[in-house]
Amino acid sequence: MNTLKAGDKAPQFTLFDAHGQSVSLTDLLSRGRVLVYFYPKAMTPGCTVQAQQLRDHHAQLQQHQVQVVGISTDEVKRLAKFTERDQLNFILLSDPDHRVAEQFGVWGLKKFMGREYDGIHRISFLIEQDGTISRVFDKFKTKDHHQVVLDHLATRS
Repeated sequence: MNTLKAGDKAPQFTLFDAHGQSVSLTDLLSRGRVLVYFYPKAMTPGCTVQAQQLRDHHAQLQQHQVQVVGISTDEVKRLAKFTERDQLNFILLSDPDHRVAEQFGVWGLKKFMGREYDGIHRISFLIEQDGTISRVFDKFKTKDHHQVVLDHLATRS
């Protein structure tokens, strides 16, 4: 796994959101910075806690001109259920062939309960309006992800 680093240009992508609409990184960046967070699977316990915390702190992130975008390999229908069930107020994107996850370097070998498999690693990227990654977040607990990001943003203000 060769994860992108701060200073790298973010790969351009276009994926479908929970409503089946096409969303591109270029369009998102035209409105401000973007926190792209990769998560393994919608509606699982850890991913739910992470999403709910981002939802609950959405206004604080927006005060720093940061939009939140979650990406997983889930199909659009599952993302729609997740968005509705948890009343998520940010965009979830479907990357079913894990092409974008591979471009960001977050797709790779994982181990869980003695089993090895390929999957998405829980890593986030703060992308500036010029498309440059300014920070990679890879050390956090799902319940604290939002706070790690907000603490970083507070030091930049």
